Order: sequence, then C-alpha cells, then structure tokens
Amino acid sequence: MTHPNPSEPSSSLPPSKSDSGSGRKKLIVVLVIAAVAGLGWHFLHKNPSAGADAQMSGRGSGMGKSGAPLPVSVKPAVRTDITVYLSALGTVTANYTATVRSLVNGQLQNVYFREGQQVKAGDLLAQVDPRPFQVLLTQAEGQLAKDQALLKNAQIDLQRYKGLLAQNSIAEQQVATQEALVRQYVGAVKSDQGQVDSAKLQLTYSRITAPISGRAGLRQVDPGNNVSTGDTNGIVVITQEQPMNVVYPVPEASLGAIIKARRSTGQLPVEAWDRENTVKLADGKLLTTDNLIDTTTGTLKLKAQFSNDEKSLFPNQFVNIKMKLETQQGVTAIPTAALQRGKQGTFVYLVKPDQTVTLRQVTTGPTEENKVVVTDGLQPGDLVVVDGVDQLREGSKIVQIKPGAGGGKHKGQHGKGDASGHAASSPAAEMTKGGKGKA
Repeated sequence: MTHPNPSEPSSSLPPSKSDSGSGRKKLIVVLVIAAVAGLGWHFLHKNPSAGADAQMSGRGSGMGKSGAPLPVSVKPAVRTDITVYLSALGTVTANYTATVRSLVNGQLQNVYFREGQQVKAGDLLAQVDPRPFQVLLTQAEGQLAKDQALLKNAQIDLQRYKGLLAQNSIAEQQVATQEALVRQYVGAVKSDQGQVDSAKLQLTYSRITAPISGRAGLRQVDPGNNVSTGDTNGIVVITQEQPMNVVYPVPEASLGAIIKARRSTGQLPVEAWDRENTVKLADGKLLTTDNLIDTTTGTLKLKAQFSNDEKSLFPNQFVNIKMKLETQQGVTAIPTAALQRGKQGTFVYLVKPDQTVTLRQVTTGPTEENKVVVTDGLQPGDLVVVDGVDQLREGSKIVQIKPGAGGGKHKGQHGKGDASGHAASSPAAEMTKGGKGKA
C-alpha cells in the first residue's frame, strides 16, 4: 500500500483565499471593458452625425458644420483715384511767443489786462511804480542844466581870450587852457544828457506794454509784489494764435518723395487731425524743412503753417499730420479689410465663379482711409472676401451675405437647413432674407 508523501500538496485541498480574490478581480475588469464597449457602440449608433462632424473638423476642409457653405461678405476691386498722404505726429507751435518781463526793478502797481484777452502790440499791460525813476530823471536834468551853464560861461571866456590874444594882451597858453576847459564842459554836458535819456527810458520801462499781438495767458504776478528784470516767469506770456505752425518729423526715406512733390506742385497741402485721427482741425501748407537730418532718429523736421481761422489749434498740442504728396489716377483698389498677411506674404481670398475661394497673393501700394492700392494680383471687378476670412481655407465653399448683417441662421441652395436638420450658423453675419447660396 502506497502512502502519500506528506511534503506534496494534495489536489483535493480547497483553493486559497488569494486565488479566489484574483479571479474576482479579473472578472470585474472584463465586465468594465464590456460596459465601455457597449456604451460606445450605443453612442455611435444613436448619434451618427457626431463622427462625421469630427472627421470634417479634423480634415480642415473649410466647410461649415455638415458641409454648409460659409457665409462671408465680399466686395469687388475697383478702378479709382487714390490720394497719397504722408502721415506724421506733430506738435503745434505759435508763430510768435513772448514772455513779458519787467525791464526795471520796482513794485507792480497795476495790471491792465485780463487773462485770455486778445492784445495788440504796444497795449499797456502793467505799471511799475514810476516815482523812483521820476526822481532820477529830475536829478539828471538838474546836473545837465548846471553843466550847460558852465559850458556857456567857458565859451564866452574863450571868445574874450581870443580877442585879447589878437591884441597881444594875454599869453597864448591862457587861450589854450580855456579851450580845454570848454571841451571838458562839452563832455560833461553829453554825459549829463545820457543820464537824462537813461532816466527817461527807465521811466518809460515802468509802463509794461505788449511786445507782440496775440492772446494773453494766465497772470503770473499780482499787483503789490516787487518785480525785477531777473524774474523767470515774468508777468504774462503772449502767444500769437493766427497763424499757427506745426513741427513734425518724417523718415529720411520719405525725403525724396517730398522733394519730388514740391518740385511738381510748388506747395504741399497739409491737414491737421486730432489725437484720435477722427476730426480734421485745420488745413494748411508746408512752410519749410529743416536744414539737416537728425542722425539719432533718422528723421527730418518739417514745419507747416495754418491760418487757424477757427482757433482749433493750441500751442504744444499734439496732432496727426497728413501731407498730400500726389494723386494716383486709375489704380486698382480694394477695402483694407480684405487684405491678409501670413507666412506667404500679403494675400486676399478671391471668389471664383463656382462660389469657392482661392488664396491670391497681391502686391500693394499706398493706402487712403479704408482703401489700399493693389499693383499686382487683381483686376477691377474681382470679388474679394472682406468679412468672415477667419474660417476660410483654400477651396472653401462660401455664400455671400450683406456686409454688416447680423449673425444668425441662413438658408442653403434650396432654402432648407443642412443635412442634419440644423440651420448652419456663422459668427460673421446673417444671410439676407430670402437669399439663396450659390453652388
């Protein structure tokens, strides 16, 4: 009789707890995989359009959802005349500016102008206490009168000495001494006359008058204060408002076009616009150019003059300048909104007869407001996309809408929704009512 080996495990023993747990885990994994697969199958069969939409978006076909044409706004290239402007940022400067300062030291008695008043050259603006200068004038006039009397007496003595010398009654040396005395008094009288003139001038300077015509600014000193010739701020600043100048820099590269335009037209019209470049402030003309180029900035300063009849320009105001250089006639132009830029350069989306778009590279020229000249790549009458270009690709199907229409539903070729039963929408705009897309 054979006895079992106690070291070998018996096959009749029940499974261990670890073997039982491992089997349960495998079963749970299998059930989870089956559940996920079942949900995926159910989703795909219940929503067949979802897979198609994902494939369409992955291909980047340029079509809308479920193949609907993309609504865009288009405009034709036109043949027109374009005015070429040179734009710059300028600073308004007064034709003349004067800081009125006292030319004498003293107490300010009165101020005769109003702040903001229009004054003329020579108008009395203020008065410094004149009494000290009147005293100096009186003293100078007294000294002059004294020396004039001495001179007259010396001249009489000289004439008498000359008569006695002719009779050999006095020495010639005495006559020569008297002549020198006369010349001395002549010099004293001239010096006294200068003192008198100086005192009169100081008295005149005590009346402070306007050196130029223009508009008076804010008063810098009040009556009762002492003023002096060294005051930095002065009493008031006067600026001439008509005409007014604008100084603006232009790139060195534009110098050739400016010289050419001045030779052909003589005077170049210049427009001044506000800081936002939305309101035209004044019309003027180019006055002159600087005589050298700033090497640090590579620019040349120009000065334009404006009559400023409406007084819309103020000194130190920043304005946008548009200087007319030339007018190009019969050029091809498109809206600037149609122009796109990318790695391949400047391009537009050209609308083909089958209502698809193709990318067309173009060469551009000057720009005027919302139009840009196309020198190569387009012909007058070519339709280009101006709104909705963000969704387009090469060969995209499009449907034309009115420019600026609101976004919403649009109809297809047969006036119905798309294949999925949903009306195709676009962020660009809404189709015109009753309009049909073209195949």
